[in-house]
Amino acid sequence: MNKIKLLALAAVAVTTLSMSGQARKGVLHINEVMTQNDSSFVDDFGGRPAWIELYNSKFAPLEISSVYLTTDSARSNVDNWYSVPLHDVKTKIEKRQHVVFWADGMASRGTFHTNFTLDPTKENDIYLFDSDKVTLLDHVKVPVLAPNTSYARCKDGVTVTNEDGSVNVAKTWEVRDDIAEGKYITPSSNNVIEDRNDKVEKFATMDGQGFAMSAMAMAIVFAALAVLCICFMIISKVGSLASRVNKMRSQGGDVKEATLEDLPEHDSGEEIAAIIMALHEHLNAHDNESTVLTIDKVRRAYSPWSSKIYNMRHIPNR
Repeated sequence: MNKIKLLALAAVAVTTLSMSGQARKGVLHINEVMTQNDSSFVDDFGGRPAWIELYNSKFAPLEISSVYLTTDSARSNVDNWYSVPLHDVKTKIEKRQHVVFWADGMASRGTFHTNFTLDPTKENDIYLFDSDKVTLLDHVKVPVLAPNTSYARCKDGVTVTNEDGSVNVAKTWEVRDDIAEGKYITPSSNNVIEDRNDKVEKFATMDGQGFAMSAMAMAIVFAALAVLCICFMIISKVGSLASRVNKMRSQGGDVKEATLEDLPEHDSGEEIAAIIMALHEHLNAHDNESTVLTIDKVRRAYSPWSSKIYNMRHIPNR
């Protein structure tokens, strides 16, 4: 029995891990990295360590606890594997939002401080693994960067691929120095601030007067009304069928062997009205005066022996 329980628990654990990996894969990305932070952003302890930004490209909140950040995919150094702790409300990234991890090698400082550092003098391979330590969620090779520059995706969470399926690094990643126009360093913020919607602008160009939009809106409304009408008709048919079945049961018929033609027709409105009037006349036939309110004087027999006026009122003299 214990073996069965252990196998069941193991199956549940494997299923949970696989579902977690599927939920995070393709939506959790390494989005921006700074390897040498001399005069840029400050952490919650007043220091300026290197940092790694993750991005949730999903249109729903994403829990990232138990994922691993590391610079050692070969697992030669266990100390370089940082596991995001459980039970921290801040590890739940809201939809299309970011979170920053400080690569200062001081995990004791909190959830968002890793146990490894980045070397600014050489290329840094950064890996993001799921909780099973096998499923690779994302990977980036960060080149040698000048101080206070970052290596960021051109657009949040977007990976541009070549025809053979390989990553087009030049169109996916870029170096940002916070000086050139559009090359701003943006930890915990969008790499690109979008202030225009190409689809809306294209629609406005094609339908300047709004006739197509009006036609679409009316079509949607009428389609919704048609769907509601069909639903009401189906509900009416089902109710009518249920009424005929109940009537056949009340008459002692065999519903199981009956066909649709065998079911009696439900009562018409005239028949129901006649039954209601008959019940009304029958129930009120012997109770016509039940609502008459009368007040009669109550006369009671008087007896001097029960009157208190004859009782002793004064204390007798001694």
